[in-house]
Amino acid sequence: MAEVIHAAGAVLWRDAPGGGPEFAVIHRPRYDDWSFPKGKVDRGEHVLRAAVREIEEETGIVARLDRRLPTSTYPIGERTKQVDYWAARPVASSVFTPNDEVDELVWLPAGEAEARLSYRHDADLLHEFLRGPARTSPLVILRHASAGEKHAWREADELRPLDAAGRREAAALTGLLHAYGPLRVISSATARCLETVLPYARLTRAPVATDAAFTVGDTGPAQAVERLLTLTGVPAVVCTHGEVVSELVTGLCRELGEKVPDDPSLRKAEFWVAHLAGDAMASLERHSP
Repeated sequence: MAEVIHAAGAVLWRDAPGGGPEFAVIHRPRYDDWSFPKGKVDRGEHVLRAAVREIEEETGIVARLDRRLPTSTYPIGERTKQVDYWAARPVASSVFTPNDEVDELVWLPAGEAEARLSYRHDADLLHEFLRGPARTSPLVILRHASAGEKHAWREADELRPLDAAGRREAAALTGLLHAYGPLRVISSATARCLETVLPYARLTRAPVATDAAFTVGDTGPAQAVERLLTLTGVPAVVCTHGEVVSELVTGLCRELGEKVPDDPSLRKAEFWVAHLAGDAMASLERHSP
């Protein structure tokens, strides 16, 4: 089988001064082409971190990821290139500095951006962006990280902490959640859930709010889903338990008229991200650290 080159990138956009979106298109002197920012995923690197890193390396812009866009797959010689894309917005202003890899960056409205792009798959990606909502809000449903075996813990279950593997997972989750920008942090009132989001909360200086609606033993499916629905429109991460995750994902999809995933459950330290626009779900993606 042909080798697959994995890459990540984004349709990077901002509000134009006169209204409407404009898009960042870059020129690569090595290929003399115009495209959206993207680049290879390094060995061992998570695709979310790769997308944010490549945007910054090629444009100088620190961005947050919005809704998931279709993956582009196309041949490169005898190999296949697979690029995972997101919509993305700048979160910090910067000055572009030309370099050997990218010597020009221009911000263009949709029509001019399409005319400038060198490849059909990039134009198709732009069309896909334009068909959906430009601005979305992430709602992350996160299962707590590894916390040892329940039967081996002799004290109160709410005090069961993360184990060594769980602490590594919590640290890894920090950079992944940060790819979506600042999030409100809400957690089950148990040690293992609080410890899972603590590194992210420290990094972003966000307070952590505990909520009984997401705490195993204190909640039920209807209560958990009802509380989750009050968070739509608020960029947030909810850290909860395996017993609650499937109900949250199923309830959210049904409430918003979307197909429920075949397997809405999560393994420990995995998370779903629902990208919401008003009362609609623009995309739903799942990740593991």
